Amino acid sequence: MKDFRDLKLIIFDCDGVLFDSLKANAEFYNEIARRAGRHELSQEELNYCHMHTAEESIEFIFRHFPHLFKKAYDSYKAMDYGDFLKYMEIEPAMVETVTNLRSRFHTAISTNRSTTMPRLRQIYNLDALFDKIVCALDVKRPKPHPEGVWMILESFDLRPKNAVYIGDSAVDEEVSRNAGVDFIAYKNKELDAVFHVEHFSELSSFLMDVQREKGSL
Repeated sequence: MKDFRDLKLIIFDCDGVLFDSLKANAEFYNEIARRAGRHELSQEELNYCHMHTAEESIEFIFRHFPHLFKKAYDSYKAMDYGDFLKYMEIEPAMVETVTNLRSRFHTAISTNRSTTMPRLRQIYNLDALFDKIVCALDVKRPKPHPEGVWMILESFDLRPKNAVYIGDSAVDEEVSRNAGVDFIAYKNKELDAVFHVEHFSELSSFLMDVQREKGSL
């Protein structure tokens, strides 16, 4: 078992970890595609959009339709993702688990969400659950660049060995590696991680065991 005796900070990805946002993203980007005049997204395109910034996603899904890019981007700028937040679902036991963990560790979010993050923070009161939230608006280089994770570490005056990153995608695995922090994979057994979890209650049990082991040292 990995030695987590120095653990002081837990950093979460947002989409796919704190929220099941696949349906919301599908509705959002398919609406952009419809307005721009192309067919609905393929599964590959949807998977990409689920892990990247809105700007990166639009570039990717219209890479074969350069003549539609301006219309797509203008449509994106005119749309309000808040209209699609109704399709998002909080992961089961997320609120209870993070609340419990926050009494023992610092908690943070590092996400590639951009303009939609402030609204999401407000609607779901994320500032009551997390000590630090960094999105793509706060950095020059989004994930998988480690700038966001490094910013969080610096805000708590911590080192990479003091943190874990919890994510569900290859981008999350890469940003963890780039930042030098241990990676815990959520609902994705194909990722290279020090630990895999399928549910927040399982995550809670694992990290509470870590805390008890720290107290016994």
